[in-house]
Amino acid sequence: MGTTRQLAAIMFTDMVGYTALMQTDEALARANQLRHKQAFDKFVEQFHGRILQYYGDGTLSIFNSTLDSVNCAISIQQELMKSPRVELRIGIHSGDVVFDESGIYGDGVNVASRIETLAVPGGIFISEKVYDDIRNQKNILTHEVGFFEVKNVQQPLRVFAIANEGLAVPSRHEIEGKTKQPVNSLAVLPFTNLSGEADNEYFSDGITEELLNALTAVEGLRVTSRTSSFAFKGKQQDIRDIASRLNVDKILEGSVRRAGNRVRITAQLINAADGFHIWSETYDRDLTDIFEVQDEISRIIANKLRAKLFLSQKNEPLVKTGTLNLEAYSLFLKGKFFQNKETPEEMYRAIECYEQAIALDPHFALPLPMLAGIYAMLGSVGAIPGPEAYARVVEYSNRALELDPSLAQAHVARSIAYLFFEWKWQDAYRSLMRAMELNPGAAEAYWVLGYYYLIINEPENSVMAFEKAWQQDPLSMSVARSLGIAYFYEERYDDVIRLSDMQLEVTPGNWYALAIKGFSIGLKGNWNEAYQVIKQSNEMSGGSALSLSYLVYGTGKLGKKEEAVGLMKQLEEFQRLHPEVAKYSDLCLAWHGIGDNEKCFEYLFKSIDKREEMIPYMISSPVYEGLRSDPRYGEAKKKMNL
Repeated sequence: MGTTRQLAAIMFTDMVGYTALMQTDEALARANQLRHKQAFDKFVEQFHGRILQYYGDGTLSIFNSTLDSVNCAISIQQELMKSPRVELRIGIHSGDVVFDESGIYGDGVNVASRIETLAVPGGIFISEKVYDDIRNQKNILTHEVGFFEVKNVQQPLRVFAIANEGLAVPSRHEIEGKTKQPVNSLAVLPFTNLSGEADNEYFSDGITEELLNALTAVEGLRVTSRTSSFAFKGKQQDIRDIASRLNVDKILEGSVRRAGNRVRITAQLINAADGFHIWSETYDRDLTDIFEVQDEISRIIANKLRAKLFLSQKNEPLVKTGTLNLEAYSLFLKGKFFQNKETPEEMYRAIECYEQAIALDPHFALPLPMLAGIYAMLGSVGAIPGPEAYARVVEYSNRALELDPSLAQAHVARSIAYLFFEWKWQDAYRSLMRAMELNPGAAEAYWVLGYYYLIINEPENSVMAFEKAWQQDPLSMSVARSLGIAYFYEERYDDVIRLSDMQLEVTPGNWYALAIKGFSIGLKGNWNEAYQVIKQSNEMSGGSALSLSYLVYGTGKLGKKEEAVGLMKQLEEFQRLHPEVAKYSDLCLAWHGIGDNEKCFEYLFKSIDKREEMIPYMISSPVYEGLRSDPRYGEAKKKMNL
């Protein structure tokens, strides 16, 4: 026959332990093989597939419909789970396949085969292409397992597990398959402070972070973001475990000893698979040489990992000097140390350090986007009024760009002001694109981009942006929270619930994760259970206005109008007593839950007039779907230039 091509869903299966069972109990192995064949003959035909090959312990089948292939796999696994149980691994991919007289082949076949080897007994693993085809099927549940690099496949595979009842859904660490470690991926662990003084911890942390920032700008090198790398600070944990959790193949660790104007930096690059030291070096230098040392270490790492440098980078330093004033630089590092503690009190200490650094060197640009980021955070949590906060964001980001237009952090900071205060959507997008061009590994740029896509009502792109940020910062709960919001906007409520459970496992006091889980349960149709979850989240929050507005909404959706109105009075009293942090958007949501859309729109327009930062993306939420047919909804969008 001639060669033919077609698009198909390809399904590989493999019976677990068949060969070993043949050696110990041949009769049982044959019986299992017969059950396996009977199940396949029945369900592949039922779902319009075609079995191309039977192996002793596995099969290769194709389907014209991706949905049919997944439903067939679910039926087969559920059938074979009945006693006597037959353990099976299943992998599915969709793509172009080639037929000729020798059989079937092609990249799609290879990928499906590799995915099957990753699967666990009783599990069904699918590729991202298959997931995209079935993601909106309400009767098919999924769980993202992560990215994997496998033999003979150039790009990392993003893999999902089917999570329907009875199917095995493993954690990433349970997966044993024909994987290889990611290439050119690196985590920079916090360098140990050996200075003998705890006060110098800010300096060792700062050196680590500056190295990390320099390496993120190297083309071809994926560097885990600070939040995830610093999660292991002070912990004695096996390098292989850390690398597995961060999905990297190399670790950079070291120490810093500072004495007066002298500094000793020791750095080691370690291969995570075997703990082998690829490279190590000790630098004894004057503090005036600190930038040269950081740049030298960054270049050595890039070359050792054989990452391709941009031609322009070969002559330009990877580490920006920023200032020749060492006291100003030391204050900058101290400011970052306080800022990373992420409490309002420490933020004000960071502001003081940054302002002192700028006073010592008015041309020092690096502290300026840091100041912009702090004021954005303080404004978002209501620590200072929004207009005052975002005016500072604009001021500091503009000053940073005037001094150094190549600072990716400054473009990200400017995009935040465009997005959450000025409502200049295209300007925000351009700033983010420029930031990514300058630093492709900037997780914070992808994080802000995710909110841009929520605002312009493109939740699918928002999910992609937040997933990119999470890939670079896999232990960040703030990124996980944002990804959960994007899943919620895409109405992927089962994914929201799973992600919320993951966050609650890591941070049991995470009231917001519990709240969005409750809303997801409610929008799936069970407001009785949702109400209990939202009520628990409000108690966990300590009674914040936002969590109280959620409780009003949940109470209203349950039909308890009198109770909801009583809670609304509490919310209004809170707003009266705390006008400096009051959010009209909270009242807008609460009245919508009660069913009073006149009040809802009243506070919606007040929120818009006040330019509250949440409102542009908030009204695209599924909870406001009932407002979209009202002409006032379109008017509100228009007032925000949407």
